[in-house]
Parts: sequence; C-alpha cells; structure tokens
Amino acid sequence: MTGAERREQITTEIAARTGITEAMIERLVRSFYAKVRGDEMLGPIFDARISDWEPHLAQMCAFWSSVALMSGRYHGAPMPKHLPLPVDAEHFDRWLALFEATTKEVCPPEAQAHFMERARRIAASLELGVAGANGVLLGVGERFRRKQPNSAST
Repeated sequence: MTGAERREQITTEIAARTGITEAMIERLVRSFYAKVRGDEMLGPIFDARISDWEPHLAQMCAFWSSVALMSGRYHGAPMPKHLPLPVDAEHFDRWLALFEATTKEVCPPEAQAHFMERARRIAASLELGVAGANGVLLGVGERFRRKQPNSAST
C-alpha cells in the first residue's frame, strides 16, 4: 500500500466514524469565521490582517481537512503567523467558545467531539507558542496573560 493509499484509507475511516465530510468542513469554517468577524474581541484582530477573506477561508478549509480528516490538503506553517498577534489566554478561550458553538450548530455529536478535541490542542499549542515568543515559559496548567498597561496615573 502506498502512502497516498494509506492516507486515503485513514481519511475514509475517520469520515465513516465521525460523519465529517469536506462539505461539513466548509460549512463549519464559513460559519465560524462569520462569528469571528462579528466578535468584539476577535473581529478587529482578524480585520487588521485579512482584507480578502476567500483565500483565507479556502486555506482554513484545507487546514481543517488536514486536521480532522488527515487529508494532507494543508501545506503551511500556522505558528509563525500567530506568534506576532496581540493575543493571550482570553483570546484563545473566546476562539474556542465560538468554535465550539459553531460545531454544535453544524456537526453531529461525534464530529463535534472530533473537531473540539483537535481545536483544544491547537489552541493550547498556539498559546504556548505566543507565550514563548513573548519571553514567557508556561508551566503545566499555566495560561499566558499579557500584562495590562498601568492605568493609574499616580
């Protein structure tokens, strides 16, 4: 069996077990990013960096296809793109909350659980990377919180 045949077999098995399809991934991605764009916390961060949403959505569909179905469609490096973002634990929690709400709307329970397990790992990994890029080494169970500017004028 070739590598491509093995990958196709794995993708087929995951799809059969979870019900995830490429069409479901596209609905999930489009619905999720519609929520993100309208979100008070996350919307401005994305709006400042993405002017043409269609290429980004296509890339996110390929990413989630690779993550959820092991399809191998995504060829990129998400960590470097996230390291300079002005985000911390609060942003990752919001991202996860919106993603979970969207999976509940779009996916059957088995697919929702599959997506959320991976989303939690991705968020934790990105938070760890962003913390490290800001000179913070997180211990087990620690979260990255940016220091708030001191608003006291005394």
